[in-house]
Amino acid sequence: MKHTNNIKYFLLLGIATFFACKKVVTLDLSTAPTTIVIEGNVNNQPGPYLVSITKTVGFYNSNVFPQVSGAVVKITDSTIGVTDSLTENPIGSGVYSTSKLVGVIGHTYLLDVISGGKEYKASSTMPQVVNFDSLTFMTNNGFGKPLTNPVINFQDPAGIANYYNFVETINGMPSKQIFTFSDRLSDGRYITKQLFNDSNYIQHRATVQIEMQCIDKNVYNYLEELSGQDDTNGQPTSPADPITNLSNGALGYFSAHTSQTKKAVY
Repeated sequence: MKHTNNIKYFLLLGIATFFACKKVVTLDLSTAPTTIVIEGNVNNQPGPYLVSITKTVGFYNSNVFPQVSGAVVKITDSTIGVTDSLTENPIGSGVYSTSKLVGVIGHTYLLDVISGGKEYKASSTMPQVVNFDSLTFMTNNGFGKPLTNPVINFQDPAGIANYYNFVETINGMPSKQIFTFSDRLSDGRYITKQLFNDSNYIQHRATVQIEMQCIDKNVYNYLEELSGQDDTNGQPTSPADPITNLSNGALGYFSAHTSQTKKAVY
């Protein structure tokens, strides 16, 4: 994700203020305060599970985000009362890993991070798994040439609110796009969903991998809002950071989700 989005939105807000009030607003983007960014996941596959901690950078700085080392990071399975203290590995990487935690469907997980004298918390419940039936492809005509995208196929359970996230990798390169889906208008239907790429269209003999995640509502809301603000997906929808499930002003998210992966060659 782009950690500088919040700074760019302050710029947009300043421009709007200029036109509304006929007053020039000068913003010092180079000295904008940094913000901690926490991204953590627990899933139903064998661990270890990882938590990454970085900081945002100024608008004009290079696109390299400083790792936050020396944090105290814990994840608790509140359903059974087991706490795992994460280890930063390697030291200085800003990436913390579990040693004993097991991801279980239906369990609620609590993240606790202490860094720089502040404490950040989040909670996420792992939903029931929805079976990922198959990965296929669909070719459409666009821009004067055929454009091929992956298609995910699965049966959505009836009577349950389900939220999904799809992580795409093409020839070993993860896509920067965010693909989310809610069954609000498709409850209980068989879903055949094409993942439309803005630029990474599938070429002949390309190897495509899709991870299907069943996520909770809070994580879905965060990723859905982020996809609208990420300039790889379109124009920002609001001059603010997406609403996260993390406390105390942190950016990012903490997700307990199911994970299934399928791979296919076009």
